[in-house]
Amino acid sequence: MTRSSTPRPRTGTRTTARAVVCTASALAVALTACSAPGESDDDTKATSGPIKVAVVNAQSGQLSSLGDWEYKGAKLAVDEWNEKGGVDGRKIQLKLFDDQGDPTTGTNIARRLVSDKYVAMIGTAESAVTIAMGPVLQQAKIPNITSGQSDGLVALKSPYLFLNGPTSTTYDSTLAQHLVKDKGYKKIAMITNNGSFGKGEHDAFLKAVKDLGVTPSTDQVVTTDQKEFSAALTKIRSTKPQVIFIGSEEVEAGLIVKQARDLGITAPFAGAAPQGTPVFIDTAGKAAVEGTIVSSPYLSNDVSDASKKFAAAYQDAYGKEAELHGAKAYDGANILLTALKTSNGASGQELADAIRDTRYKGLLGDFRYDESGVGITRTTIGVIRDGELVPQQ
Repeated sequence: MTRSSTPRPRTGTRTTARAVVCTASALAVALTACSAPGESDDDTKATSGPIKVAVVNAQSGQLSSLGDWEYKGAKLAVDEWNEKGGVDGRKIQLKLFDDQGDPTTGTNIARRLVSDKYVAMIGTAESAVTIAMGPVLQQAKIPNITSGQSDGLVALKSPYLFLNGPTSTTYDSTLAQHLVKDKGYKKIAMITNNGSFGKGEHDAFLKAVKDLGVTPSTDQVVTTDQKEFSAALTKIRSTKPQVIFIGSEEVEAGLIVKQARDLGITAPFAGAAPQGTPVFIDTAGKAAVEGTIVSSPYLSNDVSDASKKFAAAYQDAYGKEAELHGAKAYDGANILLTALKTSNGASGQELADAIRDTRYKGLLGDFRYDESGVGITRTTIGVIRDGELVPQQ
C-alpha cells in the first residue's frame, strides 16, 4: 500500500505563525500607547478628567527669577479659570518643571511631556532652552507658548510654537528709532553676550541702527557666564559714547552697569525686557541705573485698568509686585486656555489652530497670531526714574 503523501503540519511552523500574530498585536498596542498627544487611532479626544498643562522655566540658577515670575503669572491665570470651573467643567492640572536654564535639561523635560501626555506647555523664558525643546514638541504636536524673544524662535518655523511677546526685532527697532531719531544719538556703543538671547539682541539692534545710518562706536561681546567686564568697558569708555546698548539677561546686565559706573562711565544704558526688571535694578543699584532707556510692551502695572487689576491679584496671591514676565505668562496662559475652550478641549494640531485663531486683548496689547507664531509686534519706550520703570515723557 502507498502511504498518503499529504504532509503533516509542522509544530515549528505553527509556533512561528502564532509568534508573528502575537508580535503584530503587541506592536499595534505599543504604537497606540506611544502616539503623541492629540493623536489617536480614531481621532477621538478626551472629554473628561483634568487637562494637563506644563510650565517649564528655570527655578534654579542665574535665571531663576525669570522662572519664578513666569510660573506665578501662568498659575494666576490657571487658578482664575479653575475657580470658574476650568474648561467646560474640566480643571486645568498645572505642573512646574525646572529646566535650570539648560538646553539639555529642557530637551529631557520635553521628552517627559510627550510620554506623560501633556496637551500644552507654557515657557520657557530662555530662548536657547525653548529652541532646544522645539523639535521634540513639534514632532509630538504639543503647542508651546513661550516668553522667549529671540528671532531664532521664529526661525524654527514650528506650527506649534507661539510667542507671548514681541521678538528682538520689534524690541530693538523701536529702541533704535528712539535713540537715533528722537534723542539724536550718533555715538552708540554696544555690549552683548554670546548666548541665544544676547546674539538675538546684538543682531537685531545692530541691523536697526545701521538701517538708520549709524555704525556703533564699538561692539563688545562677552560670555554668558562672565562676571568681570573691565576690558570690554574700558574699550567702551575710550569711545566716549552718548548711550550704551546692552543685550544681556538681568543679573549679568546689572553687573555690567555697576562695573561701568565704577569705571567712571556716565553714559545712559539702553536695552529691552531685562533692563526693566527689579532684578536688573537691584543688581546694578538704584543710582547706577538712573536714566536707563527701555523698550518694552509692559512698562508698569499702572498703565491700564487691566494691568492694575492683574497687579492687585498678583499681589494678593503672592505678596509680591508684578512685572513684565509675569504679565507675559499671564497673557500666554489666558490665550492657551481660551483656545482650549473654543476647541472644546482639543489637543495637537486642532489646539494649535485654535491658538492661531484666537484674538486676545491682553496686558501687553492685542494678540493676533500669524503663521510665524508671533502675536504682537509693538513695544513702547520707558525710562528708569528713582528705581522705577515709567513711560518716557
